[in-house]
Amino acid sequence: MKTIEALVLATLLATATLAGAADRNPLSVHVLDLQSGQPTAGIQVTLEQRQGAQWRELASGVTNAQGRIAALYPEGKPMAAAEYRIVFKTGEHYARQGQATFFPRIPVEFTVDAKAQHTHIPLLLSPFGYSTYRGN
Repeated sequence: MKTIEALVLATLLATATLAGAADRNPLSVHVLDLQSGQPTAGIQVTLEQRQGAQWRELASGVTNAQGRIAALYPEGKPMAAAEYRIVFKTGEHYARQGQATFFPRIPVEFTVDAKAQHTHIPLLLSPFGYSTYRGN
């Protein structure tokens, strides 16, 4: 009987995990400080979508204690095939720390195709340089 209960519980947990993954926001970001190796909390981030020659803001957020924004795309909408830009407002972060920086804002432009899965944009940050890539 305990084996059947364990199997039922495992099935329910697996189903809940798959349902949660299906509802997952299509865009997340993560900011890490290269000097300290620690997450960078409190970074203002905006998401924009290209419309012709202009950029239209879709959403914004602030990185949490783990340096993450888990759900940056507007809730309840699939991510459309388009060109996007995320702007990390790093100058405000360094100003709060009393530290100079060369990059007050870091724009990261990327393209999403119609078959896009979850898109994760990590930013590895230091006062005078940065790196980014497509994560998952």
